[in-house]
Amino acid sequence: MSSLTEKMSSKRILVLHGPNLNLLGAREPEIYGKTTLSDINEMLKKRATELGVDEIEIRQSNSEGEIIESIQKARGRYDFILLNAGAFTHYSIAIRDAIAAVPVPVIEIHLSNIYKREEFRHKSVIAPVVLGQISGFGATGYIAALEIAVRKLERDAE
Repeated sequence: MSSLTEKMSSKRILVLHGPNLNLLGAREPEIYGKTTLSDINEMLKKRATELGVDEIEIRQSNSEGEIIESIQKARGRYDFILLNAGAFTHYSIAIRDAIAAVPVPVIEIHLSNIYKREEFRHKSVIAPVVLGQISGFGATGYIAALEIAVRKLERDAE
């Protein structure tokens, strides 16, 4: 198989968890649930294996700069990004610009329904530059995003 064919049929996915997601399970469980970040990561790895994903890399950072660098370095390395930017969703023009600059599709994920929360959470500055958004389904939103990404990659490879 040629490298071009391998790239076209590959399923390499980067998952980026933003600030405070390392506190899941303990942080405001009435909003975010009791599922830990480790639980979500294990669910993602298991489902990725079932879906035939070639590679899934999962990172969490409380640093805006590290998230930007991860997005920039995804070019040519990953076929899709699943991103929960946490609070950066609402004000990080720098993350928005990184997404717009890199030709890797992104799905925006939120555990809670950001539109049922405080007014300042209703605006996503990254929404205009991502493929789509999943909000309000807890940890299963990550699995839904993974499944959508894989289906899109498979359709694009046909």
